Amino acid sequence: MPPLTPGSTTPGAPAPATEALRAGAAAAGVRLTWVQPEDLVGHELRQAAEDGRDAGPLLRAWLAAGGRPAPARAGASPAPAPPELRSLATELLTQLARLPSPWTPHEPATWPALSAATRPGPGGTGAATAEATAGATAGATAGPGGALVRRLEAAWVGRAVGCVLGKPVEKLPLEGIRALARAAGNWPLDDWFTARGVPPEVLAAHPWNRRSAPTSLAENIDGAPEDDDLDYPLLNLILLRRHGKGFSTADVGRLWLDELPAGRTFTAERIAYRNLLLGLEPPATATHHNPFREWIGALIRADVHGWTNPGDPAAAAAQAHRDAVLSHTGNGVYAAVFAAAAIAEAASGRSGIHTALAAGLAAVPPRSRLADAVRDAIAAAERFADFDRVVDHLHARHGHYHWVHAVPNTALVAAALTHADGDFTHSVCRAVSGGWDTDSNGATAGSLAALVAGAVPPRWSAPLKNRLATTVPGFDGIGFDTLAQLTAQEAARS
Repeated sequence: MPPLTPGSTTPGAPAPATEALRAGAAAAGVRLTWVQPEDLVGHELRQAAEDGRDAGPLLRAWLAAGGRPAPARAGASPAPAPPELRSLATELLTQLARLPSPWTPHEPATWPALSAATRPGPGGTGAATAEATAGATAGATAGPGGALVRRLEAAWVGRAVGCVLGKPVEKLPLEGIRALARAAGNWPLDDWFTARGVPPEVLAAHPWNRRSAPTSLAENIDGAPEDDDLDYPLLNLILLRRHGKGFSTADVGRLWLDELPAGRTFTAERIAYRNLLLGLEPPATATHHNPFREWIGALIRADVHGWTNPGDPAAAAAQAHRDAVLSHTGNGVYAAVFAAAAIAEAASGRSGIHTALAAGLAAVPPRSRLADAVRDAIAAAERFADFDRVVDHLHARHGHYHWVHAVPNTALVAAALTHADGDFTHSVCRAVSGGWDTDSNGATAGSLAALVAGAVPPRWSAPLKNRLATTVPGFDGIGFDTLAQLTAQEAARS
């Protein structure tokens, strides 16, 4: 073998540049968001504090070992933890899960216990009579002109409008949202966000969401872009087409594994996906090392359950519960149940927004934190004429929660809808202008408001061009009119 000269390698060995790249990749690690134990511990410690669980000794052990709080807005810390710290994180997650919560008696986990704790809906029974339900679904068989089909098309469009409106400012703090809209002469918010006319210094101080600005600013909208707030309704439409309204939680899990790329999941859904791959069964998929179990993910999956049970909030709530418990517990589940029941009431075509919200609240355990937050939000919306004061009140009361948590976001949606009093534009704009999870809140508010109004103003619907982009198989480029027909078919099924 000839002697090696500087820069040469042995036969078959990687070149120096390749070795350097591999070394750099090894040093950086694979920084998967929302799943690494060292990042989950901080979120679980925060959840423990919200639950009233005494995690002080475990917090001190974590900090003493060099552990850090959870990333404030991102899903992963910038550098991997050493093996011993990751091992400690895994152990602490298990120990934290064993700590008792004083909220347990007031926040039931199972559907029978939840049903027993809730009050009747506006109709007095928590569910429509067979006659009322048949009347509500009659439009599903009346062809393209059916009343239910028209409402459902409005709901799909309204959900998309609210989502797109909120996308450019997702993750921005409240002051950033207000600054950007004011700089464009769009405050109180009444139109799409735009960069036109906004001074460079404002854009530098409050940069748009980098993934969403290219598709969701007024000057860029060309159809509805893909978003998880729109993907999950499509997945749940597939769920009902395959399994009917009697689907099981396991059916939801199998559907995700079949049709949902892991990279399209976030927070609690990503943890549940990981737990499915580990071989865990529901409800352990929601509870095992999942500090995001009370966040907003189940809420954004709830609309189809309401849309397909017009006039029957109880049935919608039951469906939403079976879906939600794959990935969520407690208030994360209640948020989904609340939304589904409210949407079902609105989908009947007989109820205003306040009756719909009352139906949603009636499906939630009355002594839960979510019910208390929603009641307070509705009262604040009725008390203050200026919606900015409502938002300031909500942020003062709920600012300790993570910005994706179900409690503050559900409260904000309820406040926005109450304050808007059935007006579509005011509903979506108030929901987005309140901050936190802007695209998700805009989507839920848009769905409900559109059902009540019966139509979406053309200035909002026109830029979406009746076209939805998605990676959900078989739906890319689909029109909202087609989605309404498909949803109405599922509503008509027993």
